[in-house]
Amino acid sequence: MVERGLDYPSSCAVFGMAFALFTIGEQLTTRRSLIVGETNDADCPRGRAVVVAYESGIVVPGDRACRGTSWLSFLGMRSQSVLRPMAAHPLVRILAEVFEGESVTTATITNIAARIEDGVKTYGVGDAAVHALNGASAEFERGRFTAIMGPSGSGKSTLLHCVAGLDTLTSGHAYIGDVDLATLKDRDLTLLRRERVGFIFQSFNLIPTLTADENILLPLSIAGKEAEPDWYDQIVDTVGLRDRLGHLPSELSGGQQQRVAAARALVSQPSIVFADEPSGNLDSKSSAELLGFMRRAVREFEQTIVMVTHDPTTAAYADRIVFLEDGKIVDEMTDPTADSVLDRLKSLGG
Repeated sequence: MVERGLDYPSSCAVFGMAFALFTIGEQLTTRRSLIVGETNDADCPRGRAVVVAYESGIVVPGDRACRGTSWLSFLGMRSQSVLRPMAAHPLVRILAEVFEGESVTTATITNIAARIEDGVKTYGVGDAAVHALNGASAEFERGRFTAIMGPSGSGKSTLLHCVAGLDTLTSGHAYIGDVDLATLKDRDLTLLRRERVGFIFQSFNLIPTLTADENILLPLSIAGKEAEPDWYDQIVDTVGLRDRLGHLPSELSGGQQQRVAAARALVSQPSIVFADEPSGNLDSKSSAELLGFMRRAVREFEQTIVMVTHDPTTAAYADRIVFLEDGKIVDEMTDPTADSVLDRLKSLGG
Protein backbone atom coordinates (compact mmCIF):
# COMPACT_ATOMS: atom_id res chain seq x y z
CA MET A 1 0.00 0.00 0.00
CA VAL A 2 1.09 3.60 -0.60
CA GLU A 3 1.73 5.68 2.49
CA ARG A 4 -0.33 8.89 2.58
CA GLY A 5 0.46 12.32 3.90
CA LEU A 6 3.56 12.87 1.78
CA ASP A 7 4.22 16.22 0.13
CA TYR A 8 4.83 16.38 -3.57
CA PRO A 9 8.53 16.80 -4.19
CA SER A 10 9.55 19.90 -6.09
CA SER A 11 12.60 18.27 -7.67
CA CYS A 12 12.49 18.18 -11.46
CA ALA A 13 14.56 15.03 -11.31
CA VAL A 14 11.78 13.20 -9.49
CA PHE A 15 9.15 14.29 -12.01
CA GLY A 16 11.56 13.36 -14.78
CA MET A 17 11.91 9.86 -13.39
CA ALA A 18 8.16 9.47 -13.12
CA PHE A 19 7.76 10.60 -16.72
CA ALA A 20 10.49 8.21 -17.84
CA LEU A 21 8.73 5.33 -16.14
CA PHE A 22 5.42 6.39 -17.62
CA THR A 23 6.91 6.27 -21.12
CA ILE A 24 8.02 2.70 -20.50
CA GLY A 25 4.34 2.12 -19.85
CA GLU A 26 3.07 -1.07 -21.38
CA GLN A 27 6.25 -3.03 -20.69
CA LEU A 28 6.06 -2.34 -16.96
CA THR A 29 2.37 -2.43 -16.21
CA THR A 30 2.31 -6.15 -16.86
CA ARG A 31 4.40 -6.59 -13.72
CA ARG A 32 2.94 -6.69 -10.22
CA SER A 33 4.88 -4.36 -7.99
CA LEU A 34 6.81 -1.11 -8.24
CA ILE A 35 9.64 -0.52 -5.77
CA VAL A 36 11.11 2.81 -4.77
CA GLY A 37 14.39 2.46 -2.99
CA GLU A 38 17.76 3.88 -2.11
CA THR A 39 21.24 2.40 -2.16
CA ASN A 40 24.09 2.67 0.29
CA ASP A 41 26.57 2.67 -2.60
CA ALA A 42 29.64 4.73 -1.76
CA ASP A 43 29.91 5.81 -5.40
CA CYS A 44 26.83 7.97 -4.93
CA PRO A 45 26.60 11.42 -3.33
CA ARG A 46 25.95 11.19 0.40
CA GLY A 47 26.34 7.43 0.06
CA ARG A 48 22.82 6.87 -1.25
CA ALA A 49 20.70 7.30 -4.34
CA VAL A 50 17.06 6.76 -5.25
CA VAL A 51 16.28 3.99 -7.69
CA VAL A 52 13.10 2.53 -9.10
CA ALA A 53 12.66 -1.18 -9.69
CA TYR A 54 9.95 -3.43 -11.07
CA GLU A 55 10.19 -6.68 -9.13
CA SER A 56 12.65 -8.44 -11.46
CA GLY A 57 15.36 -5.80 -11.37
CA ILE A 58 16.40 -2.17 -11.51
CA VAL A 59 14.60 -0.09 -14.11
CA VAL A 60 15.67 3.52 -13.68
CA PRO A 61 18.44 5.00 -11.54
CA GLY A 62 17.11 8.13 -9.91
CA ASP A 63 20.42 9.88 -9.34
CA ARG A 64 22.47 10.25 -12.51
CA ALA A 65 25.38 11.59 -10.46
CA CYS A 66 26.21 8.01 -9.53
CA ARG A 67 28.85 6.33 -11.67
CA GLY A 68 27.07 4.24 -14.26
CA THR A 69 28.94 1.05 -13.45
CA SER A 70 27.68 1.11 -9.89
CA TRP A 71 24.25 0.13 -11.16
CA LEU A 72 25.43 -3.00 -12.93
CA SER A 73 25.81 -4.84 -9.64
CA PHE A 74 22.04 -4.56 -9.13
CA LEU A 75 21.03 -6.05 -12.48
CA GLY A 76 21.27 -9.62 -11.21
CA MET A 77 18.46 -9.11 -8.70
CA ARG A 78 15.55 -11.43 -9.26
CA SER A 79 13.03 -10.57 -6.52
CA GLN A 80 12.01 -8.10 -3.85
CA SER A 81 13.56 -10.37 -1.23
CA VAL A 82 16.91 -8.67 -1.72
CA LEU A 83 15.42 -5.31 -0.75
CA ARG A 84 15.00 -4.02 2.80
CA PRO A 85 12.21 -1.65 3.97
CA MET A 86 13.05 2.03 4.27
CA ALA A 87 11.23 5.23 5.24
CA ALA A 88 8.71 6.30 2.62
CA HIS A 89 10.11 8.47 -0.16
CA PRO A 90 8.06 11.34 -1.69
CA LEU A 91 8.44 9.69 -5.07
CA VAL A 92 6.09 6.93 -3.92
CA ARG A 93 3.04 9.17 -4.14
CA ILE A 94 3.78 10.45 -7.63
CA LEU A 95 4.45 6.97 -8.96
CA ALA A 96 1.27 5.67 -7.35
CA GLU A 97 -0.72 8.16 -9.39
CA VAL A 98 1.27 7.55 -12.58
CA PHE A 99 0.70 3.81 -12.23
CA GLU A 100 -2.84 3.87 -10.91
CA GLY A 101 -3.84 0.61 -9.28
CA GLU A 102 -0.29 -0.68 -8.97
CA SER A 103 1.19 -1.70 -5.63
CA VAL A 104 3.96 0.76 -4.78
CA THR A 105 6.35 -0.17 -1.99
CA THR A 106 9.60 1.17 -0.62
CA ALA A 107 12.90 -0.56 -0.10
CA THR A 108 16.60 -0.16 0.43
CA ILE A 109 19.07 -1.90 -1.85
CA THR A 110 22.08 -3.02 0.13
CA ASN A 111 25.50 -3.60 -1.35
CA ILE A 112 25.80 -7.00 0.37
CA ALA A 113 25.23 -10.04 -1.84
CA ALA A 114 25.47 -12.62 0.95
CA ARG A 115 26.39 -12.78 4.61
CA ILE A 116 26.67 -15.03 7.63
CA GLU A 117 25.93 -13.94 11.19
CA ASP A 118 27.24 -15.86 14.22
CA GLY A 119 27.30 -19.04 12.18
CA VAL A 120 27.83 -22.28 14.07
CA LYS A 121 28.06 -25.67 12.37
CA THR A 122 28.55 -28.67 14.61
CA TYR A 123 29.07 -32.26 13.53
CA GLY A 124 28.52 -35.03 16.08
CA VAL A 125 27.42 -34.70 19.71
CA GLY A 126 28.96 -34.71 23.15
CA ASP A 127 32.67 -35.38 23.38
CA ALA A 128 32.71 -36.28 19.68
CA ALA A 129 31.30 -32.91 18.60
CA VAL A 130 33.35 -30.95 16.06
CA HIS A 131 32.63 -27.25 15.53
CA ALA A 132 33.45 -26.63 11.88
CA LEU A 133 32.11 -23.08 12.32
CA ASN A 134 32.21 -21.45 15.73
CA GLY A 135 30.50 -18.05 15.57
CA ALA A 136 31.63 -17.01 12.09
CA SER A 137 30.38 -13.65 10.77
CA ALA A 138 31.23 -12.16 7.37
CA GLU A 139 29.72 -10.08 4.58
CA PHE A 140 30.34 -10.47 0.85
CA GLU A 141 29.87 -7.33 -1.22
CA ARG A 142 28.25 -7.15 -4.63
CA GLY A 143 30.55 -6.78 -7.59
CA ARG A 144 33.64 -8.02 -5.74
CA PHE A 145 35.80 -11.12 -5.86
CA THR A 146 36.26 -12.47 -2.32
CA ALA A 147 38.46 -15.43 -1.39
CA ILE A 148 38.09 -17.50 1.78
CA MET A 149 41.31 -18.92 3.21
CA GLY A 150 42.62 -20.61 6.34
CA PRO A 151 44.51 -23.64 7.61
CA SER A 152 43.24 -27.12 6.82
CA GLY A 153 40.13 -27.81 8.90
CA SER A 154 39.46 -24.14 9.61
CA GLY A 155 35.94 -24.31 8.13
CA LYS A 156 36.49 -22.73 4.69
CA SER A 157 34.31 -25.06 2.64
CA THR A 158 31.74 -25.36 5.43
CA LEU A 159 31.35 -21.58 5.47
CA LEU A 160 30.89 -21.42 1.72
CA HIS A 161 28.42 -24.33 1.67
CA CYS A 162 26.30 -22.80 4.45
CA VAL A 163 26.17 -19.33 2.87
CA ALA A 164 25.35 -20.89 -0.50
CA GLY A 165 22.48 -22.92 0.91
CA LEU A 166 24.14 -26.28 0.24
CA ASP A 167 24.33 -27.05 3.96
CA THR A 168 22.50 -25.78 7.04
CA LEU A 169 23.83 -24.04 10.13
CA THR A 170 23.43 -25.51 13.59
CA SER A 171 22.76 -21.97 14.81
CA GLY A 172 23.14 -18.45 13.49
CA HIS A 173 21.94 -17.07 10.17
CA ALA A 174 23.03 -17.20 6.53
CA TYR A 175 21.60 -14.83 3.95
CA ILE A 176 21.61 -14.45 0.21
CA GLY A 177 20.59 -10.86 -0.34
CA ASP A 178 18.24 -10.37 2.59
CA VAL A 179 16.75 -13.86 2.45
CA ASP A 180 17.41 -15.83 5.64
CA LEU A 181 18.04 -19.29 4.21
CA ALA A 182 16.78 -20.98 7.37
CA THR A 183 13.27 -19.60 6.71
CA LEU A 184 12.96 -21.32 3.32
CA LYS A 185 11.36 -24.66 2.67
CA ASP A 186 13.37 -27.13 0.59
CA ARG A 187 11.54 -26.26 -2.63
CA ASP A 188 11.97 -22.51 -2.12
CA LEU A 189 15.65 -22.97 -1.30
CA THR A 190 16.10 -25.00 -4.48
CA LEU A 191 14.44 -22.27 -6.53
CA LEU A 192 16.57 -19.58 -4.93
CA ARG A 193 19.77 -21.47 -5.69
CA ARG A 194 18.66 -22.12 -9.25
CA GLU A 195 17.62 -18.55 -10.00
CA ARG A 196 20.09 -16.45 -8.03
CA VAL A 197 23.20 -18.55 -7.36
CA GLY A 198 25.91 -20.01 -9.59
CA PHE A 199 28.33 -22.76 -8.55
CA ILE A 200 31.80 -23.76 -9.73
CA PHE A 201 33.15 -26.94 -8.15
CA GLN A 202 36.59 -28.50 -8.23
CA SER A 203 35.24 -31.64 -9.93
CA PHE A 204 33.55 -29.80 -12.87
CA ASN A 205 30.25 -31.74 -12.48
CA LEU A 206 29.51 -31.78 -16.21
CA ILE A 207 26.99 -34.21 -17.71
CA PRO A 208 29.11 -36.58 -19.85
CA THR A 209 26.42 -37.17 -22.49
CA LEU A 210 25.79 -33.47 -23.11
CA THR A 211 27.88 -31.18 -25.31
CA ALA A 212 29.67 -28.15 -23.88
CA ASP A 213 26.85 -25.96 -25.20
CA GLU A 214 24.19 -28.16 -23.60
CA ASN A 215 26.06 -28.24 -20.28
CA ILE A 216 26.36 -24.45 -20.24
CA LEU A 217 22.63 -24.05 -20.87
CA LEU A 218 21.53 -26.86 -18.53
CA PRO A 219 20.41 -24.67 -15.56
CA LEU A 220 18.31 -22.52 -17.85
CA SER A 221 16.87 -25.58 -19.58
CA ILE A 222 15.81 -27.04 -16.24
CA ALA A 223 14.14 -23.75 -15.36
CA GLY A 224 12.35 -23.65 -18.72
CA LYS A 225 14.16 -20.47 -19.75
CA GLU A 226 16.32 -19.39 -22.64
CA ALA A 227 19.64 -17.62 -22.48
CA GLU A 228 19.87 -14.00 -23.51
CA PRO A 229 21.72 -14.32 -26.84
CA ASP A 230 24.06 -11.36 -26.36
CA TRP A 231 25.01 -12.42 -22.84
CA TYR A 232 25.52 -16.04 -23.89
CA ASP A 233 27.79 -14.98 -26.75
CA GLN A 234 29.75 -12.71 -24.45
CA ILE A 235 30.30 -15.49 -21.89
CA VAL A 236 31.27 -18.09 -24.51
CA ASP A 237 33.72 -15.75 -26.20
CA THR A 238 35.20 -14.65 -22.87
CA VAL A 239 35.97 -18.23 -21.82
CA GLY A 240 37.26 -19.03 -25.31
CA LEU A 241 34.99 -21.98 -26.04
CA ARG A 242 33.37 -20.92 -29.29
CA ASP A 243 35.03 -23.71 -31.32
CA ARG A 244 34.40 -26.38 -28.66
CA LEU A 245 30.67 -25.98 -28.04
CA GLY A 246 29.76 -29.16 -29.92
CA HIS A 247 32.25 -31.34 -28.03
CA LEU A 248 31.46 -33.74 -25.17
CA PRO A 249 33.31 -33.33 -21.86
CA SER A 250 35.49 -36.36 -22.68
CA GLU A 251 36.71 -34.47 -25.74
CA LEU A 252 37.78 -31.42 -23.72
CA SER A 253 40.87 -30.79 -21.62
CA GLY A 254 40.53 -30.28 -17.87
CA GLY A 255 40.91 -26.54 -18.27
CA GLN A 256 38.26 -26.43 -20.98
CA GLN A 257 35.87 -28.48 -18.85
CA GLN A 258 36.29 -26.09 -15.94
CA ARG A 259 35.68 -23.12 -18.24
CA VAL A 260 32.45 -24.82 -19.34
CA ALA A 261 31.53 -25.09 -15.66
CA ALA A 262 32.34 -21.39 -15.15
CA ALA A 263 30.25 -20.39 -18.16
CA ARG A 264 27.38 -22.52 -16.85
CA ALA A 265 27.58 -20.69 -13.52
CA LEU A 266 27.40 -17.27 -15.19
CA VAL A 267 24.99 -17.79 -18.08
CA SER A 268 21.89 -17.34 -15.90
CA GLN A 269 23.28 -14.01 -14.62
CA PRO A 270 23.15 -15.03 -10.95
CA SER A 271 23.32 -12.58 -8.07
CA ILE A 272 26.37 -14.42 -6.73
CA VAL A 273 28.72 -17.24 -7.77
CA PHE A 274 30.28 -19.60 -5.21
CA ALA A 275 33.46 -21.42 -6.23
CA ASP A 276 34.99 -24.21 -4.14
CA GLU A 277 38.65 -24.78 -5.08
CA PRO A 278 37.78 -24.13 -8.75
CA SER A 279 41.38 -24.49 -9.98
CA GLY A 280 42.31 -27.38 -7.69
CA ASN A 281 42.39 -29.98 -10.49
CA LEU A 282 44.01 -27.77 -13.14
CA ASP A 283 47.57 -27.26 -14.30
CA SER A 284 49.10 -23.82 -13.85
CA LYS A 285 48.24 -22.58 -17.36
CA SER A 286 44.62 -23.73 -17.21
CA SER A 287 44.32 -22.36 -13.70
CA ALA A 288 45.54 -18.92 -14.78
CA GLU A 289 43.06 -18.90 -17.69
CA LEU A 290 40.13 -19.79 -15.44
CA LEU A 291 41.04 -17.33 -12.68
CA GLY A 292 41.67 -14.59 -15.22
CA PHE A 293 38.18 -15.16 -16.59
CA MET A 294 36.66 -15.05 -13.10
CA ARG A 295 38.43 -11.79 -12.32
CA ARG A 296 37.31 -10.35 -15.64
CA ALA A 297 33.71 -11.37 -14.87
CA VAL A 298 33.91 -9.30 -11.68
CA ARG A 299 35.64 -6.27 -13.17
CA GLU A 300 33.82 -6.07 -16.50
CA PHE A 301 30.43 -7.66 -15.76
CA GLU A 302 30.11 -6.63 -12.07
CA GLN A 303 29.68 -10.30 -11.11
CA THR A 304 29.95 -11.25 -7.44
CA ILE A 305 32.21 -14.23 -6.70
CA VAL A 306 33.06 -15.94 -3.41
CA MET A 307 35.83 -18.53 -3.71
CA VAL A 308 37.42 -21.00 -1.32
CA THR A 309 41.09 -21.74 -1.96
CA HIS A 310 44.18 -22.90 -0.11
CA ASP A 311 46.59 -21.50 -2.71
CA PRO A 312 48.11 -18.00 -2.24
CA THR A 313 48.60 -17.51 -5.99
CA THR A 314 44.95 -18.32 -6.64
CA ALA A 315 43.81 -16.05 -3.81
CA ALA A 316 45.82 -13.15 -5.25
CA TYR A 317 43.28 -12.90 -8.09
CA ALA A 318 40.66 -11.77 -5.55
CA ASP A 319 39.89 -8.21 -4.42
CA ARG A 320 39.59 -9.28 -0.79
CA ILE A 321 40.43 -12.26 1.37
CA VAL A 322 38.79 -13.33 4.63
CA PHE A 323 40.81 -15.67 6.85
CA LEU A 324 39.37 -18.37 9.08
CA GLU A 325 40.90 -20.10 12.05
CA ASP A 326 39.10 -22.59 14.28
CA GLY A 327 35.79 -21.81 12.63
CA LYS A 328 35.97 -18.03 13.12
CA ILE A 329 36.84 -15.09 10.89
CA VAL A 330 40.10 -13.76 12.32
CA ASP A 331 41.36 -11.34 9.68
CA GLU A 332 40.88 -9.96 6.20
CA MET A 333 43.06 -8.47 3.48
CA THR A 334 42.37 -6.25 0.46
CA ASP A 335 44.40 -6.06 -2.75
CA PRO A 336 46.33 -9.23 -1.88
CA THR A 337 49.51 -10.52 -3.46
CA ALA A 338 50.73 -14.12 -3.36
CA ASP A 339 53.56 -13.15 -0.99
CA SER A 340 51.35 -11.19 1.42
CA VAL A 341 48.83 -14.03 1.52
CA LEU A 342 51.53 -16.59 2.20
CA ASP A 343 52.92 -14.52 5.07
CA ARG A 344 49.47 -14.22 6.62
CA LEU A 345 48.80 -17.94 6.30
CA LYS A 346 52.09 -18.73 8.04
CA SER A 347 50.93 -16.75 11.06
CA LEU A 348 47.77 -18.89 11.13
CA GLY A 349 49.64 -22.13 10.76
CA GLY A 350 48.25 -22.72 7.26
